[in-house]
Amino acid sequence: MAIAFVANIVLARLLTPDDYGCIGMLLIFIAVANTFIDGGFGSALIQKKEPTQEDYSTIFYWNLFLSIVLYGILFFTAPFIADFYEISLLTPVLRVQGGVLILNALSIIQCNQLRKQLRFRLIASVNLTASLLSVVITIVLAWIGWGIWALVAQQLLFSLFNAILFWSFNKWVPSFLFSKKSFKELFGFGGFILLSSLINTFCDNIHGVLIGKFFSPAIMGLYTQARKLEEIASTSISSVVNQVAYPVLSEFQNDNLSMIRVLQRFITSLAFLVFPLMMLLILIAKPLIILLYSDKWVASVPYFQILCIAGMAICLQMINYNAVAAIGRSDILLKWTIIKRSLGLILNIGGLICFGMYGLLWGGVLTAYSLYFINSYLVSRYVGYRIKSQIKDLFPIIITVLLTFVITYFLSNLVVLNIYFEGLSVTIIFMILYLSLSSVFNLSSFNQFRMLGVEVIKKFRTA
Repeated sequence: MAIAFVANIVLARLLTPDDYGCIGMLLIFIAVANTFIDGGFGSALIQKKEPTQEDYSTIFYWNLFLSIVLYGILFFTAPFIADFYEISLLTPVLRVQGGVLILNALSIIQCNQLRKQLRFRLIASVNLTASLLSVVITIVLAWIGWGIWALVAQQLLFSLFNAILFWSFNKWVPSFLFSKKSFKELFGFGGFILLSSLINTFCDNIHGVLIGKFFSPAIMGLYTQARKLEEIASTSISSVVNQVAYPVLSEFQNDNLSMIRVLQRFITSLAFLVFPLMMLLILIAKPLIILLYSDKWVASVPYFQILCIAGMAICLQMINYNAVAAIGRSDILLKWTIIKRSLGLILNIGGLICFGMYGLLWGGVLTAYSLYFINSYLVSRYVGYRIKSQIKDLFPIIITVLLTFVITYFLSNLVVLNIYFEGLSVTIIFMILYLSLSSVFNLSSFNQFRMLGVEVIKKFRTA
């Protein structure tokens, strides 16, 4: 996350909103294609108690075959997609960018095996190395004037380095076999996950399609940059937790009481970290964006603030979703995904029609919270962790964050400072207040992190 954050700062100063806008328009096509390739089989392999070499080999060849087919589809449909957005440059960009599908397919099985084995240290090392190498090369390319092609190169290089490193450190190789029986068995669970994931991926990226079609590339670029910054704080943190959560929850699929305890800890820990971060970012949005990206991105400030409001709900969606997937109820997930995403589309498109760009963004906020409550309902019904109990666990954190936000807001308006000093002072005040109130209210998550900090310090001293 730190590498992505720093790279984004540098690239935002070297590239234009139009460059980011064009990449943002194509994001949905790459994202949907990648979802097809994994096809829910990755989740099925993790959820299965003891997958065999036959299972892994079968899915490896299927992923590779499907990636080639989907790349061919993107290659030949690229001109039509460019016509849809009325930007001819998108044709060669999508044809080159589509190569990430094949590169990603080469490393999916290796990565899922490591997740199944809970070897997250190795996964982190691979991702960290791939990120560093791809970012350094991308910055050089942007510096010498590659423009949008630097962003394309970043995606290709990251996927390439990832594939090379996963094959180097995970010594698994596929056998020369493809089992119809294995495919059918895994598809029984993974098929529902595939359809759910496709719907979720499409709807998660629908803003890019709508903004790209009805607004300029520059507006799309401002939105893309605002979303990138917001996702570093919300989605990135939650995705790290979810990588660990899904295989862990799967281990407790037949023990609801243990699953509830683990789920409760995951949810409260996420909220304790992400909720205050989102509220702080709303307060310091303008000085932060000007400092990081320069004045040319200041128009993205209100987009960023609205996205942060949605981010508080987004960070908890997937953890609830994974709990239902862990017990094998992918059929239920598909049914409710259709319902909740249909509601989301109505809110987003209705907001766009009635209030334009801001209506679309606020429709996204309403969608995020509706998704969270529906996923919580599913956990309540099929896992036993009641919505009332979940809200009760989150309530002390919500009150603490809101009090911190209100007090910091009023204190920050007492004295007029330079915009950068204002951002710094607000950050310091907010952090001191939040930690102090967390201690006063004796929040369980605060005590957990404090104990963890003490343990880390002890280990550091004895090392």
